[in-house]
Amino acid sequence: MFVEPPIALTYDDVLLVPRRSRIASRRNVDTCSPFSRRIQVATPVVSANMDTVTEADMAIAMARLGGIGVIHRFMSLETEAQQVRKVKRSESIFIENPYALHPNNTVGDALKLMDEQGITGILVTDEHGLLEGILTSRDLLFQEEMHVRIREVMTPRERLITAPVGTDVETAKRLFAKHKIEKLPLVDEHGKLKGLVTSKDIYKRVLFPNASKDDRGRLRVAAAVGVVGDYLERAEELQAAGADALVIDIAHGHSENALRALNAIRGKLGDAVELVAGNVATAEGVHDLAAAGADAIKVGVGPGSICITRIVAGVGVPQLSAVVECAEAGDKAGVPIIADGGIQASGDITKAMAAGASTVMIGNLLAGTRESPGVTITRGGRKFKICRGMASLEAAVQRQHRDSMGQGLGEDLDSVVPEGVEAMVPFRGDVAEVITQLVGGLRSGMSYCDARTIPELRRNAQFVRMTEAGRRESTFHGVELV
Repeated sequence: MFVEPPIALTYDDVLLVPRRSRIASRRNVDTCSPFSRRIQVATPVVSANMDTVTEADMAIAMARLGGIGVIHRFMSLETEAQQVRKVKRSESIFIENPYALHPNNTVGDALKLMDEQGITGILVTDEHGLLEGILTSRDLLFQEEMHVRIREVMTPRERLITAPVGTDVETAKRLFAKHKIEKLPLVDEHGKLKGLVTSKDIYKRVLFPNASKDDRGRLRVAAAVGVVGDYLERAEELQAAGADALVIDIAHGHSENALRALNAIRGKLGDAVELVAGNVATAEGVHDLAAAGADAIKVGVGPGSICITRIVAGVGVPQLSAVVECAEAGDKAGVPIIADGGIQASGDITKAMAAGASTVMIGNLLAGTRESPGVTITRGGRKFKICRGMASLEAAVQRQHRDSMGQGLGEDLDSVVPEGVEAMVPFRGDVAEVITQLVGGLRSGMSYCDARTIPELRRNAQFVRMTEAGRRESTFHGVELV
């Protein structure tokens, strides 16, 4: 028997009603919000776990800007773990295990390590871990012989400025200023290398005051795992590499596969890492994933700009209604909601947060930035980058190629029914510029709603529905753009 279904709405169907506001400037609002139960972010934006959106460079940029990035899983286990380590080592108050080579290693060895890890200096230790010197890019500036031993070109121990283990940041800053150095090795009473402080990392604390960092001063990063194959081993390796959160990546998160994987990872890792599950679009999905141990839940089935699940499968819930329903269930379970997909402009972020989301996950708007791993192409004198859904045919072909090279991501292309597309998005420059505009719009929206915080925004929010004429009225009209 057919029952008339309820109306469900998405972001373009509504507007927030402005109200009397005490907020004199959008700078006076606080956009801090939980990403998961134990992780707070100053910027409530998450870069999507797509292979044309988030790898280490994007995750580093997002964390510095106060958000967080989710490194995609469509690579070998070892490569994904290395991506996580790259983020965690990119910035820290104290580097506990700095890269080091032996004096008998060659200049070629040093250059290879520098290139692989994106570093400009390598400490030199003997077989017992005793500090013997440092090799920097300046030492190698005119060095053309790759077989030369490091001991012949390094700055020796007796010329180094070092500090004892436990040196605080202020002391390190004074040493940097006094001796005009950039790297400060930390050694114990026996002269063994125990850590490293760099002037660049201290400077970045000033440059990025809202950066998302763990309790050791390292940038935060999340990483995706699947629900079949090596997912459990991958979860262990990523946690060991330093991932702050693992995102269980499956299109239909309210499934036995997702629940089984969530239970297995929680059982294996305990509370050592935050677990994000999804995607779902109903209160029941939130309830079941929260009961299985999720620390945050992704909401969104089919709203992404390059997702065609709703057309192919006929399944989904318009995103605003999905967020409202799921956020209410998340409140009861004490689990934050991540609104994943459908964000076309900063106003959509304001609507998502007002509807109950704690953060939003974005793919399209970030795929065109310099930091995304997507391929850059030029058409008609304009730059674009490739963006694709992870359920697209192109992504499936790439996964099969990796599998054929022994990376174990297996896929039978004969059985693939694409639920995503590959497309071009305009090149948008640095991700910092995009995030600044998006968060600026969110701040403006909060000020219109007399909301100094995200919880206040949700309490104060009053939505009105729009007609098609209202949507046309909301954008520029009756003028010619110049």
